[in-house]
Amino acid sequence: MPTAPAPSALAAIVPALPADRLTLADFSGLATTVAGYPYVKLVLDQQTSTVHLIDGAERMLHVQYVAERILGMTRAELARNLDAFNDSVYRAGYRRFLLGTLALHDRPEYGGLFFSLETVEVDTMGPDLLGAFYTTVRALVDDAVPVLLKPANHLQEGFLQGTTAPLILAHELYSTAPYVPLNPGTTTGRLRVFADETAYRTTTDPVRWHDILVMERMPDDIPRVSGLINAKHTTPLSHTNVLAAGWGIPNAIQQGALRSLAQLDGNWVELTVDAAANALAVRTITRPDSVDAGPPWAVTQVDIGKPDLAAAQILPLEQLRSTDAHRFGTKAANLGELTAVLRDGSPYWLGFYEKPRPPRPHLLEYLARQLGTTGTDTGVLDQAAQRMVAEHVVVPRGIALPFALQQQFLESSPAIQQTIGKLKMALALGGEIDGLCAELGALIRETPLPAELRTLIEDSVLRHLTGAGRVVVRSSSNAEDLIGFSAAGIYESVPEVESIEDVIDAIQRVWASLVTTRGVLLRDEAGIGLSDCFMGVVIQQQLDGALGGVMVTTNPLDRTDFRSVLLNLARNSVDDVVSGARDPLQHLYNTMEGGSRTVAMGAEPADVDDQAKATLGRLALIGRLLQAHFAGADGSVDAPVDVEWLVDGDRIVLLQCRPYQLAA
Repeated sequence: MPTAPAPSALAAIVPALPADRLTLADFSGLATTVAGYPYVKLVLDQQTSTVHLIDGAERMLHVQYVAERILGMTRAELARNLDAFNDSVYRAGYRRFLLGTLALHDRPEYGGLFFSLETVEVDTMGPDLLGAFYTTVRALVDDAVPVLLKPANHLQEGFLQGTTAPLILAHELYSTAPYVPLNPGTTTGRLRVFADETAYRTTTDPVRWHDILVMERMPDDIPRVSGLINAKHTTPLSHTNVLAAGWGIPNAIQQGALRSLAQLDGNWVELTVDAAANALAVRTITRPDSVDAGPPWAVTQVDIGKPDLAAAQILPLEQLRSTDAHRFGTKAANLGELTAVLRDGSPYWLGFYEKPRPPRPHLLEYLARQLGTTGTDTGVLDQAAQRMVAEHVVVPRGIALPFALQQQFLESSPAIQQTIGKLKMALALGGEIDGLCAELGALIRETPLPAELRTLIEDSVLRHLTGAGRVVVRSSSNAEDLIGFSAAGIYESVPEVESIEDVIDAIQRVWASLVTTRGVLLRDEAGIGLSDCFMGVVIQQQLDGALGGVMVTTNPLDRTDFRSVLLNLARNSVDDVVSGARDPLQHLYNTMEGGSRTVAMGAEPADVDDQAKATLGRLALIGRLLQAHFAGADGSVDAPVDVEWLVDGDRIVLLQCRPYQLAA
């Protein structure tokens, strides 16, 4: 490790510190807090052997401080040369300035208090500079507090293999973090603490909409409630956490919550999930009178649109477009749209990078770097994007069954129609619906299809999917992916289907999933009536991949971070990630400057190799193109999408693309 410059001075945007060592008291006076961690930004000026500590109250970026406070540049000068300046401090081989953050942690598993030192996420600082940075800051900090070097990205992790500096990785900190604010906000409700899932299933006091649940991890089939507290780590992309984001309810991980909140079980409380805090805030209150008015979300009816039940034709996916959602459902329509984009490109898919990001007029130069080209000519960039997509991406072939076929089937059975009528009456009068939902679901699964409908389906499968081997039969309802109503995990999809008999059985299972008790109640609370809901079906060739998972084109833990997308991945099976059966690896990919980092290992014994990381980085970039395409011409290019995918070598298989719903 190289010899670091000895700090001859200690500068800060506060009165001078009393000594050349940073004490915990000094740190606290300068620090600001994000996601529960107090931290201080710092700059090492190698030319003057000076470490600058930036007062958190100033809310200055590293580059602003260096440019304005050290080099004397005006803010306008910095804005005009921002990208070149960033390159000089984050990517240059030799640099005068080394930029980073020093964060304080208190973890018993690591011996108590310690600092973590890391660079800015996009920094390409090599092993020599990292070593100099660490040695200098280690000499600055009180010897009584350990300092661990934290690589900021996968590139730095590779540089630091075998280093003598004490390391801690991002996923090690995240997986043991005592508090993770998944969905910030404040709510009131009755606290319900369940020691395990069995206690939740067997309670004699049913969970109500006004409850705030505390469990190790939430089951996928929870009803809509007022707040969620997970006592163990979980991914932000689990079904329950995706639902919480769509519902707009506070949601957090607080390790030890079963123990710390046990005494408040059954009490009415106010819960606050604050991204800047280091723990949940829970205080007891009296029962609010507003509870008697019912759930607040029931006041505003969700717009479900008018379905088209006239067209009963089964179509191959490549003939669908997103405008066909009113006949086939969003999932099927978007798969058709994906097929068209991969074949023809899009007039909109550069939109995320074309949008002004002050002080930058656009991000096209960053896109050019990612695509391996230069310049900002949109024609050149469009062609480069088209080449990348054509070379690496496929959508499995398949067919889509419209709502009209489900409606024909339901109307063919007097028993089904009678039970639907009874269920509607029970919903209108507040009667018991569990038994009726179970009865109706069984009828839909077990009633034989009319001969002409069965023949139509069989002929379409044989015409379009002969030789496909296994297929997956997916739900595609008009009552999902709506503004104000997320339906993640509510409806059924059936993988590993091989025979035509199993295809028919799977279609009826998917249709029946529309009338589960949970789905019926969730929709009813949102003002979506039983008569308004229809189920389309996608039958698609099932492909394999060494990796599978889900990507959302946002950072769910920091919605101000427009650069990053989050990928959840597992080896061999996308279903393990989607169903929550296996804790996934979690990677963040920067779609502006490039680079990536692992934030959680999940149940995986080891991270993926460099080739897989490169392919996943390409997937993240494609996610940005798709995000802008599905925004279309309306300008909402920052609205994230949720993509299911497989990766096999450098081949990317896109399984679905839909809006990632975030409450306003």
